[in-house]
Amino acid sequence: MFVHLSGLLCAQRPERFLPQTNTRWFSDLVTTALAARVARVILLSFPQVEGPTTVGQPATGRLDCEPISVHAKTRLEEERLLMERTHGTAMCPVILRLGMVYGRGILMIEAARWLARRRMLCVWPEPTLLQLISTPDFLRAVEAGIFNPGVRGIYHVGDEQPVTVQHFLDEACRVWGCPRPIRVPPWLIDASASCCEAFAMIARTRSPLTRDFVRLGRVPHWGDTRRTRMELLPRLVYPTLEAGLSSLA
Repeated sequence: MFVHLSGLLCAQRPERFLPQTNTRWFSDLVTTALAARVARVILLSFPQVEGPTTVGQPATGRLDCEPISVHAKTRLEEERLLMERTHGTAMCPVILRLGMVYGRGILMIEAARWLARRRMLCVWPEPTLLQLISTPDFLRAVEAGIFNPGVRGIYHVGDEQPVTVQHFLDEACRVWGCPRPIRVPPWLIDASASCCEAFAMIARTRSPLTRDFVRLGRVPHWGDTRRTRMELLPRLVYPTLEAGLSSLA
């Protein structure tokens, strides 16, 4: 059994490397796992692979969508590959589509904290639906995916309170004792991402922001968690952002 969540963030021009790191390398991994007769493979994914979704029309586990970001496209291709390659075999495929994981030590959360403390954290003004999952509940979901019998297929793992990206960042900044994020036009965020990528390419270093990651972040999403509640997590430690805000401190 193995759990796969690797990817590459903070690197410029992801359209050049993600088809390899997210798809071809994962295909090689599945080939090796099948040859070794691995019993279960758990792939960590995210609901944006179904494109924009809402609470009324949530992501339900479809594999026939066309997401707009390269991150989502290649992750969806991994999902398809895993389901197709394990069909008719003894290997059990498990896909956990996670809401945004929040808590101390999470890369994106710590990056937001760093920017907020320097009054550099910005966000677009248009409300964008966001589904969250706290770090403790994320870890419990993965543990259940590993050990629970009869687990198979796609599960959406998220909490029970629809929020927006803007509300989440506002509340996080309140907990951190920082001013709330500055609202700026989307084009300015795209321009900043372009500058980050250009500098990273010249300096041969990591890019803290990319245009494709901005595209991914602007996709409203909500996953249907009913199957997760029945088979993986009947109850959450932090069912709402309000309950889990202390984990950001």
